[in-house]
Amino acid sequence: MEEETDWSQISRSDQRSYIKIETLRGKSPNEIHNALHEVCRDSVVDCSMVSQWASCFHEGRVSIQDDPRSRWPVTAMDNTSVVIVSTLLEEDQCKSCEEIAHEANMSTAFVFRIVTQTLQKRKVAAKCVPHQLSEEQKAARKRVTEEMLRHYEAEGEQFLNRIVAIDETWIRDYEPQLKSQTCQWKRATSPGPKKCHRQQSKVKLMMIIAYDKNGVIATDSASGVRCNSSILQKVSARCFASKDSPKKSAMFTVSVLILHTIMRPHASGAVSEILEKYGWQVLPHPLYSPDMSPPDFNLFPKLKKPLHGKRFRSIEEVSDEVT
Repeated sequence: MEEETDWSQISRSDQRSYIKIETLRGKSPNEIHNALHEVCRDSVVDCSMVSQWASCFHEGRVSIQDDPRSRWPVTAMDNTSVVIVSTLLEEDQCKSCEEIAHEANMSTAFVFRIVTQTLQKRKVAAKCVPHQLSEEQKAARKRVTEEMLRHYEAEGEQFLNRIVAIDETWIRDYEPQLKSQTCQWKRATSPGPKKCHRQQSKVKLMMIIAYDKNGVIATDSASGVRCNSSILQKVSARCFASKDSPKKSAMFTVSVLILHTIMRPHASGAVSEILEKYGWQVLPHPLYSPDMSPPDFNLFPKLKKPLHGKRFRSIEEVSDEVT
C-alpha cells in the first residue's frame, strides 16, 4: 500500500530554491507557481510571493534566506512598562500610541494594548463649550445653584411657580435642519444623505419672550437688532397689562421672581423701576450660564423646531411664521 506523502516537509526554503532554479531556466512566475502547487498543494506560497522572489533572482540575488531586519525588542507586559506608559500619558493626554512607543522604545501595538486593556483608557474628543469658565465663575455658579436649592427646599413647588423667565433668541430666514430631520432609510450599499452648510444671512429677527410655568406671558420682536432697554421695558410692561387673564392674575398674588440673563438691558434704570414698582425680585444668574436658563433648553428649541428646513424671503415672513 502506497504511503501518503507529508507535504508539510517541503519548507519555504525548499520552495525558494526551486523558484531560483526555475527562474534561471527562464520559467515564468505562473508556471513556477503551478508546478509548486502540484507538489506542495495547500502549503504552497502565494503567486505574488513567487513573483517577488523571481524578480529578485532576475536582478542578481543569490541568497534564498530573508534579509536581516530591525525589530522592536520583545517586551513583557510587566509593571515597569505600564508605569512608563502611564507616566507619559499623564504628561500629555493627547499623545498618540506612536509617539509613546517612540519615546518608550516599545512597539505601537504593545503600547496600544497597555493603554486600552491594562489602563482601560480610550481616546475621547474634546467637547465644544461656549466659554472656558474661570475658577471665580465656577464658584459663582456653585453659589447661585446652592441658593436656588435652598429656596426650593424651603418653598417647594411654590418657588418654581413664582419664576418668570425673560430671554431672547435670534430667528433667521433659514434654520438648518436638525440631525434627526435629515435621517433617511437607506440600504447598506446606498450612499448616505448629504447636508450642505449654508452661511447665515442678515435677515433675522430678535424674539424676546417672557414665560412662566404655565406658558408664554408676553412677547416682542425687533428686526435685525439685539434686545435693548426700551424693548425689554415694553415686554416687562406687557406682563402687567392684562391682570384679568387667569394666567396673569395668579402672578400678582405672590411675589414674582424674574430670571433673565446678565445683559446691560436687564440692568437698565427703566427696567429696574418697573420691577421695583410691582415688587418683583430678580434671581441671580451667573455669567455664561445658558444651561441654567429654562428658555434655552425648554422653550427655544421647541419654538424653532417647526422652522428648521424652511426658507423665508423677508423679515415679514419670518415674523408672521413665528407669531
